[in-house]
Amino acid sequence: MISFDECIEQGLLRKVPPSKRQAEEQLKKAAVLLEEAKKALGANLPNAAMMSAYTAALNAGKAVLFRDGYREKSHACVARYLEAKYAKEIGVSRISLFDEYRDRRHKTLYSSDYYPTLEEAKRVVSFAEEFIAKAGKLLGP
Repeated sequence: MISFDECIEQGLLRKVPPSKRQAEEQLKKAAVLLEEAKKALGANLPNAAMMSAYTAALNAGKAVLFRDGYREKSHACVARYLEAKYAKEIGVSRISLFDEYRDRRHKTLYSSDYYPTLEEAKRVVSFAEEFIAKAGKLLGP
């Protein structure tokens, strides 16, 4: 697994000017994707629900990075950043789940023999909802 320091050294996390506007836009996008994931669940579309829910969580994580003045070039490095800077506020177990769901999203998208179950998709949707709320609290009013 890549480390936070390796993310910085390899340019996978880059300093940019902090942007409250970009952070807000990422969080708004996360909310839209979460609603789409819920609709996909209701339509019994676990692949679509998994993809949208994970992407919603990713956008919430990216919102925190933009607020802090970072841009990511690797989904794994979003997790490494959150571990390094916000483990206490978000929780190590939530960040580990984010990593696990990143891997499942990758399998859903790229593996021809992996199909998430509806139950798995429900767990990811629930996780994304909680993750977005945590990110929103970090961003403040």
